[in-house]
Amino acid sequence: MGRAVMRAVRFLRRPRVFDTALVIAISVPALVGLISMILLGEVQTALGTAHYLVGAVLLLMRRGRPVLTVALVAALDVAGFAAHLVSISSLPTIIALYSVGRYTSGRTTALAALAAYAAEAAAGEIFWPGRGNWVGSLFSVGIAVGVGQLVRLRTELTARNRREVADAAVREERRRIARELHDIVAHHITVINALVGGARATLPAEQDVTRNALESAEQTARQAMTEMRRLLDVLRADGDGRGDDGPDAATGAGADRLPALIKEARSAGLPAGLTVTGTPVELPAPVDLAVYRIVQEALTNTRKHASGARAVVRLAYRPEAVEVEVVDDGLAKDNGAPGFGLGGMAERVALCGGQLSTGPRPGGGFRVHARIPLERP
Repeated sequence: MGRAVMRAVRFLRRPRVFDTALVIAISVPALVGLISMILLGEVQTALGTAHYLVGAVLLLMRRGRPVLTVALVAALDVAGFAAHLVSISSLPTIIALYSVGRYTSGRTTALAALAAYAAEAAAGEIFWPGRGNWVGSLFSVGIAVGVGQLVRLRTELTARNRREVADAAVREERRRIARELHDIVAHHITVINALVGGARATLPAEQDVTRNALESAEQTARQAMTEMRRLLDVLRADGDGRGDDGPDAATGAGADRLPALIKEARSAGLPAGLTVTGTPVELPAPVDLAVYRIVQEALTNTRKHASGARAVVRLAYRPEAVEVEVVDDGLAKDNGAPGFGLGGMAERVALCGGQLSTGPRPGGGFRVHARIPLERP
């Protein structure tokens, strides 16, 4: 029952669906009244109701063309005042004015509101004098447009805050990945440098060509270490300047720890399973860590955004690549906040030369799939 309600809410939040539902909701009672007035022979009242229905139908284009919508609705109101069908602004007029404030900004909003106010107030004063049309129109136009402006500004501010938080999360994840790769690569380059230096020290004196080649290899290794440390310093400086804001790479996290991670997820209340296909092989350190982090982040997102769901982790060892997939059958909470960990996943997989795909599943739930190539020996 809850999932059906959530699906219905998400469906109704689509702009076209919402606008259509809004027009239907405000038109059905008027349509019933129009039929009743026609049957009773109340021609004037029936014409006023028809005037209302025309204004309601115009609201179907309030998002795409808010200025045109308010112009047509205001012209319709002027005609209604002239024919003495209506004496005050109708509900479609208020919604159209709100839409101008919500979907336009700056000078466009001010000019549209001023023109609508002038038309409504002047027509009301001419055809319905003595009713305080100037003051009444000022309140109706000002409040409707003002509320629309407030909603627009709040939405823009919320979206900007989310982008800033997302950018900060991606930058932090990039620095952490760079630090992990630095530690891994630095270890291997140091070993290579030591081995090359040892080989050069044992060479006979007459083998100058080989000695020069080994010296060049040592210099290249030292230069690579220097450049990598410089890059890491730049990435760290992009944050808070401390350079230590993140977990260390030496955590022992890898594909062999996935069973323990699944067990932790179960103990945290997430039913999860692990399936391994192919012959397990020793993965390169960056790939091994990437596999673990992808599963870890995906399970965390499932627990956070799809409570009550079940997750399945599939790890496949191929001759040329390793593939990891995490799928769940949950219904994500539509809180409007994107999963910032997905950006970190993409960065990690890209640094390993792989491909990441994420998104909802056709039958419900969410899927995270990564394919990371393995170097051939």
